[in-house]
Amino acid sequence: MGVVSKGREEAWNLVCEYVQDAGLRRHMLAVSAAMRFYAEELGHDPAYWETVGLLHDFDWEIHPDLDRHPIQGAEILRERGWDEETIRVILSHYTAGTAVEREKPIDFALLACDEITGLIIATALVRPSQDIRDVKLKSIRKKWKNTRFAAGVDRDHVIEVTNDFSLVCFDGRLDLWDHIANVLAAMQADAELLELDGRLG
Repeated sequence: MGVVSKGREEAWNLVCEYVQDAGLRRHMLAVSAAMRFYAEELGHDPAYWETVGLLHDFDWEIHPDLDRHPIQGAEILRERGWDEETIRVILSHYTAGTAVEREKPIDFALLACDEITGLIIATALVRPSQDIRDVKLKSIRKKWKNTRFAAGVDRDHVIEVTNDFSLVCFDGRLDLWDHIANVLAAMQADAELLELDGRLG
């Protein structure tokens, strides 16, 4: 079974089935947008990378701990007929628990795009407009320095996985703030889908 056996629509249906929390859905949509951006940058299949980004945390609401996520989620994906390559990529975003190492560009991209979206979303949500299109990189820099803001975002981990992604996919030329700017731009392009287009302000 090839890696294009299922697509974004099937991934979104699975997310809607297993995830009721709007914030978690927003997170997966944000990672999906960033993954599409990097697939285009790196000459890979944007539709596939987008689908993986959308799917990667679909089981977090039912398995909200790292003893079960994403290992038990992988079993659901198998039952639903998802291909082993997609499952492998998703397992690689938590190597410590799954023992699945990152090997391919998509693996490094997924981990690099995952946690940083949380800081960007939080920055958008504290703006009066709650419109991500109003967020500037300098605002995210300020919030980055204040470790009490979005305290769940592990800054050291973000630096580490961005460095790994940069080395593997950009010969070390992608620095942290270029990466964050890219993820922000990808998310701004999907402001309406993320419901960060001012409707909450």
